[in-house]
Amino acid sequence: MNRYADTTLYKTSTGIQYQGLTRYPEISYGEDDVYTFPVAGDRLDNLAYQFYGDSSLYWIIAAANPQIAYNLLYTVPGVQLRIPFPVDRVLSSFNEINNG
Repeated sequence: MNRYADTTLYKTSTGIQYQGLTRYPEISYGEDDVYTFPVAGDRLDNLAYQFYGDSSLYWIIAAANPQIAYNLLYTVPGVQLRIPFPVDRVLSSFNEINNG
């Protein structure tokens, strides 16, 4: 899933194109959430592939774990991560706030 696929493109009066703001949902805790302790070398995109079957959904894990620096794919070994489930709930919220 390309999270920017439905983001609105705008054009300035000089013809420069830019994307609109992408907003991310607050990911509430769920009883189906999975908790894991990453090891050295684990990355969010690989964990997303492992749990969701889609590495592009790494942003869901990042958004659910504020202890992760927003611009890093690597995890901190031994720091517990929450993997939100069901992923469809998160994607639905994302689409709702970005596509009206």
